[in-house]
Amino acid sequence: MGLFDFMIVEIAMDLGTANTLIIYDGKIVVDSPSMVARDIRNGKIIAVGKEASLMQGKTHENIKIIRPLKDGVIADFDASEKMISWFIKNIPELKKNFFTPALRMVVCIPSGITEVEMRAVKESCERVNGKEVYLIHEPMAAAIGMGLDVMEPKGIIIVDIGGGTTEIAVIALGGIVCDKSIKIAGDVFTNDILFYMRTQHNLYIGDASAERIKIDVGAAMEELEEAPDGITVRGRDLLTGKPKEIRVTFREIARALDKSIQRIEDAIMVTLSLTPPELAADIYNTGLYLAGGGAMLRGLDKRISQKTDLPVYIAEDPLKAVVRGTGTVLKNIPKYKSVLIK
Repeated sequence: MGLFDFMIVEIAMDLGTANTLIIYDGKIVVDSPSMVARDIRNGKIIAVGKEASLMQGKTHENIKIIRPLKDGVIADFDASEKMISWFIKNIPELKKNFFTPALRMVVCIPSGITEVEMRAVKESCERVNGKEVYLIHEPMAAAIGMGLDVMEPKGIIIVDIGGGTTEIAVIALGGIVCDKSIKIAGDVFTNDILFYMRTQHNLYIGDASAERIKIDVGAAMEELEEAPDGITVRGRDLLTGKPKEIRVTFREIARALDKSIQRIEDAIMVTLSLTPPELAADIYNTGLYLAGGGAMLRGLDKRISQKTDLPVYIAEDPLKAVVRGTGTVLKNIPKYKSVLIK
């Protein structure tokens, strides 16, 4: 141990398209939308996270709301770096520090990411004083976060539906045997809802409203055992230009999302068809695990179960499964050496 080792701060980060979560000292200290508000006149960042998300759809021409990550990878290098450093600096326990501590970080990335995109994530972390940066694939982190033993010679299939990507992976012996990453996830669901409201109701609504509809009445099937009540949606009538409101039911949203969910199902079927027979035999017993915010879509587990003939289990807190797994790995880097990408 060197003199400066006591100054090394360990954090685990789930850098997501929709939300960024950070674990420090075993606790989730940051859980914020991955958004940045930038003043176009001088390029300054004026708000990050929750504050920036409240401005969404309500800004004037000088303020631009940026989502630095697109489809799970860094799209705006400068904004993402400022966002990461803002989040880290605002961890309550680190605020007391006089100087920026050196960081040991474990960060999760989508499994379909390219070398270049991987380097972008790493560089972003190094610039905020990351001395040791380890990367881990999202489905692997999700499986560990759900308490599954990824080191066993046993096949596990996990589907992680995030904001930008859906990651499907078959894991055994601490590695990913086959995987598929598709760019259909929460953001696409939100766009499906926007499109549906425009085409079916002539109602123009913003992203934040569509997101609310998805959370309040989003569904994957038109028949649900416990159906949510319909909600009132307000927006602008495309024909008259006046503000108007309508009621929306979960059945309509199930219809709006049907095609996208079908594509996720197809990707799951492709992954299953690539799985080696011995692992397929394990999966038949263990079933399929769902994580990520998309796992909370009502009836999705049942629909995937009908399609795959497998039992489907949802992580107990799907949004935090990935970051929890990342935190577990951080605490025990030597044990999980094989799952990390250095």
